[in-house]
Amino acid sequence: MGILQIFTLLGALGMFLYGMNQMSSGLQKAAGDRLRGLLSAMTSNPFKGVLTGLGITSVIQSSSATTVMVVSFVNAGLLTLAQAIGVIMGANIGTTVTAWLVSWLGFKADISILAVPLMLLGFLFSNSKRNQRQNIGELIVGFCLLFLGLSFMKESVPDLNETPQVLEFVRSWAGHGFGSVLIFLVFGTVLTLVLQSSSATMAITLIMLSMGFIPFNMACAMVLGENIGTTITANIAASVGNTQAKRAAMSHTIFNVFGVIWALIFFRPFLGLVGKIIEMFGLPNPAAEGFAVSGQNTPDATAALYGLSMLHTLFNTINTFILIWFTKFIEKAVVWIIKAPKNQENEVFRLKYISAGPLATPELATQQAFDEIIHFAQISRNGLGYARAAIKETDSDKLEELRSKLVKYEEISDRIEYEIATFLNAVSAGDISTETSSRIKAMYKIIGELESLGDSGEAISRILSRKDIHKKTFSPDMIKKLEDMAEAVDHAYDAMIYNLNAAYKDELTEISNAYNAEDRINNLRNNLRDSEIEDIESSQKNYQTSVYYMDIVNEFEKMGDFMINISQSLEKTFIK
Repeated sequence: MGILQIFTLLGALGMFLYGMNQMSSGLQKAAGDRLRGLLSAMTSNPFKGVLTGLGITSVIQSSSATTVMVVSFVNAGLLTLAQAIGVIMGANIGTTVTAWLVSWLGFKADISILAVPLMLLGFLFSNSKRNQRQNIGELIVGFCLLFLGLSFMKESVPDLNETPQVLEFVRSWAGHGFGSVLIFLVFGTVLTLVLQSSSATMAITLIMLSMGFIPFNMACAMVLGENIGTTITANIAASVGNTQAKRAAMSHTIFNVFGVIWALIFFRPFLGLVGKIIEMFGLPNPAAEGFAVSGQNTPDATAALYGLSMLHTLFNTINTFILIWFTKFIEKAVVWIIKAPKNQENEVFRLKYISAGPLATPELATQQAFDEIIHFAQISRNGLGYARAAIKETDSDKLEELRSKLVKYEEISDRIEYEIATFLNAVSAGDISTETSSRIKAMYKIIGELESLGDSGEAISRILSRKDIHKKTFSPDMIKKLEDMAEAVDHAYDAMIYNLNAAYKDELTEISNAYNAEDRINNLRNNLRDSEIEDIESSQKNYQTSVYYMDIVNEFEKMGDFMINISQSLEKTFIK
């Protein structure tokens, strides 16, 4: 096998992987919102969850993308962990559709003949001014590249008749009985980890099988290894993520490892069942003693390819039918294995909804960012509570404690804004639709305003600190008026968070609640300012105390401005 042939094989593999990513990305862009709606609506019980995961993964051809979506929904509270486990089970069945597509279109029908003419159609669609047609164009181009890559991979694999030493080497590894099964299982696991795609590993296994490189039973062992490899990838991605992400990934591991264990215990009977099913289609039994693939496009090659795809489907389907009854036990197991952090307060201040590891497609990633923004808004509101408590506090030590918390919240706001912005930068670097681009711009604006709310809380803490240093105190009437102002700001928080949640669900129709809250803050600020000026002119108030008082009133009014800016950004972007 020459150097050029090796590089051609690697390049063909790259084309296959790129095509699969493009196809999945185009499908998700074209149907992202509808898929999210289906996911939130069709998971009321584990059986519906399985059907949902099966349907979505069959359409978008990516169990990883489905899992990312599931983790996002769990963190948002739209799915319980038990429901998520059901969807992940369904996603495992859905990903087997890829093997059937490759077996049928890539080997039997050889769709690569039509791939180049179809590229023209994809190019024309991708140059359309309509976003939906551009997404369909991306889907078509990805589909063509996938099968062109598969075709080049088949052509780049050397003929074993010309390289008998390679065949002898492979046979030497396949002649150790059950030990060979374990060797090829590990090989499938490692290959999936290296390629970061179980679908690509499945395609390579199908090629090796159709070329006669490996016998049918060893190919089956590789498929079992691929199911373990894809869970290791998910766990690596979730290793620096939040608790729920780790639990979702661990449930995927438990599901697949359990399946591999029973499949190894009943390896021969399981392969026999697959062989009998293939025989029912009038093809040779690939699990029979002495079966060997004699050449491509022969009945025995077809039987082997269909047999491997059937094993992949049966493995995940049987595993799901067994474990769906034990969803609650799996949930308890992952909660026991992945324990929540003991210091819950610190957990609140970490990114909660943005998953670690590889990004999902932009349409799904923006949903994760939106989850995080709603969480950011709720954290920001805690700062208002500390400011209200600090205004009424007369004990210097307790005031200092509250002031330090407001400073801490300002630092937290800075950190969260930076981390969300970094995530949005990564999303923007990809190929995004016009709608997603406008949403990301609105999110940048929103996180900037939320960070400014933290600045106002910290500014109030400085004002109170100066008041305390200069031995000034607010009268009960002043405290009552500041409490009224804080209450008005709290109502503005209600309106802002309500609007954020409505925009997240695509249910935002108007923001009159935010305008009403803003008017209430402005009117109250004007009344308090006029009243205070009158008191100063009549020499009823200490001027310096009045300055501190009005500075706090003005900071509360600024907070109202930041919040109306957020609702207005939502109005411009999310109201259709």
